[in-house]
Amino acid sequence: QVQLVESGGGLVQPGGSLTLSCTASGIILSDYNMGWYRQAPGNQRELVARLSSVGLPAYADSVKGRFNIFRGSANNMMYLRIDSLKPDDTATYYCNKVDGAAFPWGQGTQVIVSS
Repeated sequence: QVQLVESGGGLVQPGGSLTLSCTASGIILSDYNMGWYRQAPGNQRELVARLSSVGLPAYADSVKGRFNIFRGSANNMMYLRIDSLKPDDTATYYCNKVDGAAFPWGQGTQVIVSS
C-alpha cells in the first residue's frame, strides 16, 4: 500500500527558507514523475514543482528561482527547498504523482509565512 508523508513545514518569516520532505512507502519514487503541490485556504490545489523519473525538474512560474525539488539518496525520499519565502507561499504542501491516477494523498505539511 502506498503512503506519502510530508513534513518540514512551519512558521517562517518572509525571506526565510524551509526544506520540506516527502517520505514514501510502498513505492520507489524514481519510478514515477512526482511533484509538490500546495493548497492555500480557499484555493484549489496547484502543482508548483515536478521532478521526472529521470530527474528533470520543472517549476511553476510563480516559484521559479526560489523552489528546488530534488530526491534524496534513498529511493523513498523527495524534498522541496524553498528560499525567499513570501506570504503568498502560505499553504499546505503535498507530494504526489503528476500524471495518471494520484496516490492516496498524505496529510500535507503546513507552511505559514508571516512576520
